[in-house]
Amino acid sequence: MSDYKPTIGLEIHVELNTKTKMFCRCLNDQNEKRPNVNICPVCTAQPGALPVINKEAVRHVLRVGAALDGQLADFTEFDRKNYFYPDIPKGYQISQYKYPLISEGHLNGVELTRIHLEEDTAKSAHDDKTGESVVDFNRSSLPLMELVTEPVIHDGKTAGNFARELQLVMRYLGASEANMEQGQMRIEANISVSKTAELGTKVEVKNLNSFRSVEKAIDFEIARQTKELEAGREITQETRGWDENKQITFSQRKKESSHDYRYFPDPDLPKLFLSEIKEFQNIKEALPELPWQRREHFTKTFGLKSEDVEVFVQDDRLADFFTEVAEGFDLGLETAKNYLQAAANYITSDLLGLVADTEDYALPAAQNYSDLIKMVVDSEVSSRVAKDILAVMIKEGGEPRKIAEEKKLFQVHDEGAILAIVEKIISANPAVFEEFKGGKEKSLMFLIGQAMKESKGSANPEILKKLFVEKSQKS
Repeated sequence: MSDYKPTIGLEIHVELNTKTKMFCRCLNDQNEKRPNVNICPVCTAQPGALPVINKEAVRHVLRVGAALDGQLADFTEFDRKNYFYPDIPKGYQISQYKYPLISEGHLNGVELTRIHLEEDTAKSAHDDKTGESVVDFNRSSLPLMELVTEPVIHDGKTAGNFARELQLVMRYLGASEANMEQGQMRIEANISVSKTAELGTKVEVKNLNSFRSVEKAIDFEIARQTKELEAGREITQETRGWDENKQITFSQRKKESSHDYRYFPDPDLPKLFLSEIKEFQNIKEALPELPWQRREHFTKTFGLKSEDVEVFVQDDRLADFFTEVAEGFDLGLETAKNYLQAAANYITSDLLGLVADTEDYALPAAQNYSDLIKMVVDSEVSSRVAKDILAVMIKEGGEPRKIAEEKKLFQVHDEGAILAIVEKIISANPAVFEEFKGGKEKSLMFLIGQAMKESKGSANPEILKKLFVEKSQKS
C-alpha cells in the first residue's frame, strides 16, 4: 500500500434555469440547435453595450447556498476575470472573486469553500478536416453557478457521490436540470498526492462529462501522480483532460494562478446589498423538501428499505404517488407496514419494469393501486396475478377488483378445486412427480409452477404445495 495520501477538491459549474441570460435579455434556451440565434450586442461584447444583472439567477444561487447551510452574503459584487480566448469576446469574463454570494456550507460530508455566480462562455468547435474554428454565442453569458469544495476528498467514489447529490439538490430546487450529457453540469477535479500534511502539487482535470468519469479520472490521476513521485520525478502543475476512450488523463496546458487573471470589480455593475432586496428575504424558510430530508421521511415514516427509498428520492413523481398510495391504506403505520413495503416493491420493480421504455407514462389512480396491494397482501390474488393486473391498469386503466373478476383471477382457496389441478399436473408429469417423491425439491417447484400456469395464477400456492406433499406421501 502506498504511503502517499491523495487530496481532492472539486470545482463544479452548473448552468441555471432562467428565462434570459445572465446580463442581457436574450433567451436562455439550452436546447437551441441553430448557432448564433440567441445573441445581442451585450453577450457578443459590442462597443458601448452594458450588462444588467439577472435577479432570478442570483436568487437561484442564494437558495442553493441556503440548502447547503452556507453563509449568505449581504454585500456582494461582480468582478472581471481577464483572459483572452475566442469564446470570451470581451477579453474578460464577468465572475465573482473577493465577495461571492455564498461562503462555506457542506453537502454529503464535504465542506464547501464558496458558491458564486458568473457568466458562461461561448462554445467553440474545431473542424479537423477544414482546419477552421467556429464560435457559437448562444451559450455566451448564460448564468453559471460555480461551487468550490474544500480539499477534503480523498477518493473518486466520494467525489462522484458528492456530485450526484449536488445534481439532486439543483433539481429539487428547480435551479437546474444539471444534465451532464448536455453540458449543464461540468466538473473539474483538483488532485494532489503527498506523504506529509502539506498538500502536493495540484493538477486540475477537465472534460469530466459523467459521474463515472469523475471517479475514474480521479483514481487514475492518483495512481499516475503516485507512480511519478515514487520514480523520483516531480509533478507539474497543469491542466489535464480526460480521454474517455483510453481511460487516461493527458496534458493540456500549464495551470494559471488567480493573479494571472488580474481580477478587479466590474465598473458597469452595481454593488449589491442583498438584505435590502425583497425577493432575497426569507430564502431559507421557503426551501422545499431536500433529498436528505426525503430519505429520512420515507425511512422513518414508512419503514422502507434504503434501495426503495433511493428510487423515491431520485423521482419526485413516484415519491408523490407513493405518498398518496400510503394514505389510501387508511391504517395505522404499524398495521400498514406490510402493505407499504409491498407497495414500494411493486413500484420499484414491476411498475418501473413495465414502463422502462416509455418516457411519458401514465400512473394508475393511487386508490386503485392501494386496492391492488391490499388484494395481494391479503392473499386475494397471487403475486404473479397482481403483476398481470398492474400491467392492465397501466396500459388500459381500470379498477383491480373489476379486472380480477372479469378475468377470473381471484385466488382459489377451495382444496377440492385445487386438488383436481394437482392430479392433472401429476398425470401430465409422472417422472417429475417421482423425482419429487425421491426428495428433489426443485421438482416440487416445477410442479407448483405448472399448476399455477394451469390455474392462470389463481390457485393458492401454499395449498398447492400442501396437496402435492400429501399426494407424494400417499402414493
